Amino acid sequence: MNEENLLIEGRNAVLEALRSGRTIDKLYVLDGCRDGPVQTIVREARKQDTIITFVARERLDQISQTRSHQGVVAQASAYGYVTVEEILDRARAKGEPPFLILLDGIEDPHNLGAIIRTANLAGAHGVIIPKRRAVGLTATVAKTSAGALNYTPVAKVTNLTMVMEQLKKEGIWFVCAHMGGELMYRLDLKGPIGLVIGNEGDGVSRLVRETCDMAASIPMKGDIDSLNASVAAGVLAYEIVRQRLL
Repeated sequence: MNEENLLIEGRNAVLEALRSGRTIDKLYVLDGCRDGPVQTIVREARKQDTIITFVARERLDQISQTRSHQGVVAQASAYGYVTVEEILDRARAKGEPPFLILLDGIEDPHNLGAIIRTANLAGAHGVIIPKRRAVGLTATVAKTSAGALNYTPVAKVTNLTMVMEQLKKEGIWFVCAHMGGELMYRLDLKGPIGLVIGNEGDGVSRLVRETCDMAASIPMKGDIDSLNASVAAGVLAYEIVRQRLL
């Protein structure tokens, strides 16, 4: 743990945070702890679909900043999340076809912050991230976004492919960044669209890629074979902007 994460430690503090409705990204619980107060915290976290990780005492001590964790440490989001429907409402209020950016497992907070900044400048109505195996809205994300997080809503969802299937019923098409895809200039990226950017190392996961309607490749002339995830997001986002201006 470091300055990126807002930590809440101690049984009473964690329980109050959960009951107050504060966004908790992860809950770390001492493995094997079965006493009543800790089980109450676990039940409350499960009601909110919070990710719960059971860890050994040594690991919990490493995560803790105070060593007074009483068997529980919560990692709180620096900013609140919205629902996917709220993002769609934002597009409707502007009278614009929805433009969403979906991130499939972005783990670097600097990448997430940079993508949120790009999303704001490119006119995207919101960003959607998964709950698991991805960075949340940490303080570093907020700082890297250079203020864009104050204006660009972010939704956090349990299942990215399920959300994509639901959004398809709203008329939204999905294009993912993929080196084996069609050259981005040859694709029709106008209208309601969701741009999917994959993990820094592995790219877009198979299920998410198969759920997409199109795969777009970025022309590259150099000696290496891929762009940074946030740079790729920027290039493709602005191709969408260009086509919307035609």
